[in-house]
Amino acid sequence: MASVGQRNAGPELQLRCVLHRLGLRYRLHDRNLPGSPDLVFPRHRAVIFVHGCFWHGHQGCRFSRPPSTRAKFWTEKFSANIKRDQLKTDALCAGGWRVLIVWECAIKKKYRDKIDNLGLLVATWLKSAEKIGEIP
Repeated sequence: MASVGQRNAGPELQLRCVLHRLGLRYRLHDRNLPGSPDLVFPRHRAVIFVHGCFWHGHQGCRFSRPPSTRAKFWTEKFSANIKRDQLKTDALCAGGWRVLIVWECAIKKKYRDKIDNLGLLVATWLKSAEKIGEIP
């Protein structure tokens, strides 16, 4: 698990590319914010987390099935990740930040034809007043 990358993963890079093409500028992995969000839009007081479906327990997603071995370990691991994600989101909202979670399955190669639509959804959310959003 130590070799699993936390930054610059494929889905994150794809989303960054689309948003940059749309003219949106952002900062990466600001360590001064709770959870070190993947993308930070200071002008909009908004952050985006790109969550992997497997590691962050995306409910109802076919990519989030836990391994069949060591079931107790994986259940505890995923529960802790979900709890930690909620704490980060709460801390950011309490600090006046807006939070958007984009799930990996929304960016997968299979959906590449929809990636531009995803970028437009994110741009629309940035301009809205919605505090917490999610793109499944």
